[in-house]
Amino acid sequence: EARVRHTAIGLNYIDTYHRSGAYKVPLPSGIGVEAAGVVEAVGAGVGYLKEGDRVAYCGGPLGAYSESRVMPADRLVPLPAGIAERDAAAMMLKGLTVQYLFRQTKRLAAGDTILFHAAAGGVGLIACQWAKALGVTMIGTAGSDAKAELARANGCAHTIVYTRENFVERVREITGGQGVPVVYDSIGKDTFPASLDCLSPRGLWVLFGAASGPVPPFDMGLLAQKGSLYATRPTLFTYAASRESLLAMAGEMFELMTAGKLKADVRQTFPL
Repeated sequence: EARVRHTAIGLNYIDTYHRSGAYKVPLPSGIGVEAAGVVEAVGAGVGYLKEGDRVAYCGGPLGAYSESRVMPADRLVPLPAGIAERDAAAMMLKGLTVQYLFRQTKRLAAGDTILFHAAAGGVGLIACQWAKALGVTMIGTAGSDAKAELARANGCAHTIVYTRENFVERVREITGGQGVPVVYDSIGKDTFPASLDCLSPRGLWVLFGAASGPVPPFDMGLLAQKGSLYATRPTLFTYAASRESLLAMAGEMFELMTAGKLKADVRQTFPL
């Protein structure tokens, strides 16, 4: 274990799930899954961290909303010299989410076209930048013209304002009727089953959140009817379960941040 003095923590949408009970947690419990800070002490047998190291984390036991805490040492990622703690606290959870979505759940390559719901959200804006860095054409949905403009400014190639446009029709129009090989969906109930109609045959629907509520149970035959589709419900905590995976994922993200291709979008700050 290691004790970390927090210098910045991240506020995330998942925190609202923990607060509301949508994601059940044992009570009593702290809250918060992401933070950055400085190691104050390390326990016996921890040879890869030392007092004074700057670190960041996401996941692990809840409780980031605190001044300091003891953490499992293998969940702490050392910060490169060029990465500010404030930026790390804003990027770890959302940035590593995009890493596993784009580089593992479906390994994207230059020339691919994707649909990403909520493109102007916290994860969405990082996805816009990462897609641009990869040479991927991202079609993003947003709830207003202002949000669509923000997504485009961050690298989203095409935007759809779903409050007035039919996103299935627009995706088909943009792709010449072909659809996309993958849809990234953190909305859930409100975008299902329309997300499936945006996919090309044998396409992949990646459900990684439920901002509008959970997707109701459905007959798996629906995937056959719509083109031998695949569906998955991944989580960051599975992909980053081992320290080796966590460090590799963070390393790729830090490289893009250092190169100026990924920037933390810190819109609001509050006293810790």
